Amino acid sequence: MASNSGEDTTDREEQEEALIALIEHRAKEVDHLRTRVTYYKSQLEEAEKRLKETERKLAHIRNRGNNIPSTKLSESGVKVKEERRSCSPIKTGEHSRNGKHDQRPQLVIPAVNPKLSVPIKIEEGGSKSISSHSISNIKEKGYRIPHEKEGAETQSRGTKRKFEQREHKDIIQMVCSSSSPRTVNCLSSNHIPSQHKRKLRSLALCPTNDQLFVTSALDGLVNLWQIQARGDRSSASLLSTSDCGSSINRRWPEDIAWHPHGDRLFTVYSADGGDSQIAVLNLNKPKEKKRVTFFEDKPHVKGIINSIMFMPWEDVCFVTGGSDHAVVQWTEKNEDSWKPKMLHRNMHSSAVMGVAGMQQKQMVVSVGADKRIIGFDLQTGRADYKHQIESKCMSVLPNPCDFNLFMVQTSTPERQLRLFDIRLRRTEIHEFGWKQESSESQSALINQAWSPDGYHLTSGSADPTIHIFDIRYNSNKPSQSIKAHQKRVFKAAWHHTLPLLISISSDLNIGIHKI
Repeated sequence: MASNSGEDTTDREEQEEALIALIEHRAKEVDHLRTRVTYYKSQLEEAEKRLKETERKLAHIRNRGNNIPSTKLSESGVKVKEERRSCSPIKTGEHSRNGKHDQRPQLVIPAVNPKLSVPIKIEEGGSKSISSHSISNIKEKGYRIPHEKEGAETQSRGTKRKFEQREHKDIIQMVCSSSSPRTVNCLSSNHIPSQHKRKLRSLALCPTNDQLFVTSALDGLVNLWQIQARGDRSSASLLSTSDCGSSINRRWPEDIAWHPHGDRLFTVYSADGGDSQIAVLNLNKPKEKKRVTFFEDKPHVKGIINSIMFMPWEDVCFVTGGSDHAVVQWTEKNEDSWKPKMLHRNMHSSAVMGVAGMQQKQMVVSVGADKRIIGFDLQTGRADYKHQIESKCMSVLPNPCDFNLFMVQTSTPERQLRLFDIRLRRTEIHEFGWKQESSESQSALINQAWSPDGYHLTSGSADPTIHIFDIRYNSNKPSQSIKAHQKRVFKAAWHHTLPLLISISSDLNIGIHKI
């Protein structure tokens, strides 16, 4: 009898353990579904607001008695104006001018139609390459990037990358949805000398030309490169080198950003010692003329300017974030003159490490060493999103396809990358990271990049490794890691259209990886 009693006790304990595990599983399931309900409620509210705004604008236009050039029926049967898509993302509340967007309940953002740039000849074999005749023409013109008015001539000589007709995609629902990752096959790697004499700092791909990218380093130089895709082994050739050291202290650029038109580069420096804070490198100016112009305005008051980013809006502007806790918006007055406006200086209590713009509304997201994430709404002039985590924030990067999703890099080992939904307050969707072999310190110089489809993230590391994350994978670890260099990797950027990853490293080499 005692034996039977012991067996009954054991069976009961096993049943209890099984039920406890089942309860935990179902509790997580309930939490997940509650999050989804909150998400869809938020999406419904936003769709209703956009519908009401569109109806109000239509009524206003009819009251004014304006003629509508052409109309079409939306799915609801309402006549709406049909126009060509804007050449850049438009502001919330103004997208009703585009009939296609009025039909969709999803968040907006039409495509960006880029200005034409250096011609690309597509050979019969299908691979993109630059003809020798085109290269000689580029060199004769001092590596000039043509303006839009030269588009007809450029189009007749070759083809350049065109942005996709991008619309909002709901990628957030796919986060952690798979028990296995989709891996990226690295077929080959080619390393070329960067031509820099000191450690590299930045890498940026041209937004309007498939063939161009730039690198910057601690030597103050900015190098312009041209990709040469040749079968399984791609390479790049150096087109030009520009000295972009600051005017007083000869500091190197802390960060760089392409103008959306792809004809200029903007560099940021430091506010200490009265030095230059912003410079523009005009690639349209002949080499013998002055190509680097330093801005006179100096709105930052101290420390390094850590980040510069162009905003994805109709009116071209960029934002800088600095060690003086400030976030500054710059709007263009003319080609080489920009007007600064202080957005805020007191919302962060420490250095602003990264800035970015959300596409569905005029909101600037800034992250800082004070562990804060601030979403500043330009239309209302106040912070519409506030969140504080337990770790220093190093950078922020919005997803290219889901306009509500953004990534924040933090200083916590093995939890370096965090995903957030801009609509959900104080809610982290997922976190992942990697274990560093060489050191536990987390560097703000380690940059991330989204894949064009929005499902993968790449990150450099203090090790000679590129880490790749599939956000659909329900794990906190990289979906794969590629040993790509001899020393630490600062960044690995996905090419817009070619199957390439381009990386920079402390080994002074540029890696071009066929995937």
